Amino acid sequence: MIARYAIEHRIRFEYDAPVRSEVMTLHLGPLRDRVQVVRAFSVHTDPDGPLFEFIDPFGNSAHFLDRARVHDRLEIVARSHVEVGPVPPAPKRLEAGAWQALREARGDVELWPMRHASAFVRSSPALERFLAVHGLEPGEDPLASARELRAKLFRLFEYVPGSTTAESPIETILETGKGVCQDYAHVMASILRRWGIPCRYVSGYLAPSEEQVTTGESHAWVEGWFPGTGWTGFDPTNDTEGDERHVRVAVGRDYADVPPTRGVFQGAARSTIEAEVVIERR
Repeated sequence: MIARYAIEHRIRFEYDAPVRSEVMTLHLGPLRDRVQVVRAFSVHTDPDGPLFEFIDPFGNSAHFLDRARVHDRLEIVARSHVEVGPVPPAPKRLEAGAWQALREARGDVELWPMRHASAFVRSSPALERFLAVHGLEPGEDPLASARELRAKLFRLFEYVPGSTTAESPIETILETGKGVCQDYAHVMASILRRWGIPCRYVSGYLAPSEEQVTTGESHAWVEGWFPGTGWTGFDPTNDTEGDERHVRVAVGRDYADVPPTRGVFQGAARSTIEAEVVIERR
């Protein structure tokens, strides 16, 4: 089944005093591959000005902007028309010897960054306690183990908007049990990498399952790499695998690699940010 979406992602920065200039990178354009086709994509800003497209180290399409004039607000509007699917289902189990195959793939240069610690995906005493308390250990099959982990995190954590920030470490959700999709993804990625399963962070959108319009925010989940299967999506926030509802924008080691916006401005001002995502399934 092919799902078709029209997506509008609107981000507004407000400054309590004029700023002189601003530079920013954007990860807002959906990925393009055999499963996901981008029919149209555009970005507009206010103040207006040129945008420069580039490919980041993880193969994502990104944009750079430079607004070298005085302003007290910056609005960014990204619009996409995307087709997703059909998404091939992952097998129920992997062939015998899958753990050995994962160990033998350690020398793969492309997988290397997704095996090791990064800014938000890492081990810690809090993670070790969490694993011990809940008996989280891998089983005989890597793929089945990842599915069990996804379901376990869904049951153990409570989704509470505003309980964490974009800069919150995994210790926050591990100790409070409350977080948002980004936190769920960071914890799952940390555990999968600890088990020896390459895992990458995915930023994007969760679209509706029926023809309707929804308003919300961006979404995050993970993809694990398995021998003979490749990258498979896991959404621990909703206890689902990646399917035609998951519109992928960018992949990286963790959130720090692919935030929707990252930048700096010149001026003595404080900023606030508002973001809204509107998705229409057609």
